[in-house]
Amino acid sequence: MIETVTSIFLMLGALFILAGSIGLIRLPDVYCRSHAATKSITLGVTSIMIGSLFYFAAHGLGFSGKNLLTIVFVMLTAPVGAHMIARAAYHFGISIWEGSVKDELKSECKYIKATSAEE
Repeated sequence: MIETVTSIFLMLGALFILAGSIGLIRLPDVYCRSHAATKSITLGVTSIMIGSLFYFAAHGLGFSGKNLLTIVFVMLTAPVGAHMIARAAYHFGISIWEGSVKDELKSECKYIKATSAEE
């Protein structure tokens, strides 16, 4: 039974990471790509670590706090890193996809783009 649960979590993690890889290839701009990569890596690594946690606990190797720390670390750092990369890309003038409906940073970043153009 535990092997089945472990396998399900490992396969789910692999599918999330595969979906993120496809998103990196198919999506149109850096902002959509960073979203796909961050979401899939966070969910994929979490699923794989949960599967690893079940496996080691079931085989009598004890509870692994490293798996939980890995989950917490990835959940905290991946979204923050992607957010910062996307904001930096926007501030450097990398345009959004033409099909985007809304640009919420346009009014906020007006000052930054104006000062960089003056230099």
